[in-house]
Amino acid sequence: MTQTCTSTQNEIVRYIYNETSSSENVIIETSLIYDNDLLEFYLDCIEIKEEMNQINLSPRESTIQNILNFSKSFRPAI
Repeated sequence: MTQTCTSTQNEIVRYIYNETSSSENVIIETSLIYDNDLLEFYLDCIEIKEEMNQINLSPRESTIQNILNFSKSFRPAI
């Protein structure tokens, strides 16, 4: 099985989510300056993170109503 994600990429993801130490930040930021592929990966990750933050995590009102209507009419079998 081939590895598709390098430890450096993992460090970038940790960096994006503020899970790296100050000393790691310096190393990562320096790497971003000199490695265009890594910079591209970083920018892609930032874009994906922003898009994920736009996802609506609430159900539609009609879904809530369907659940409430079902619960009002539900009679357990005894």
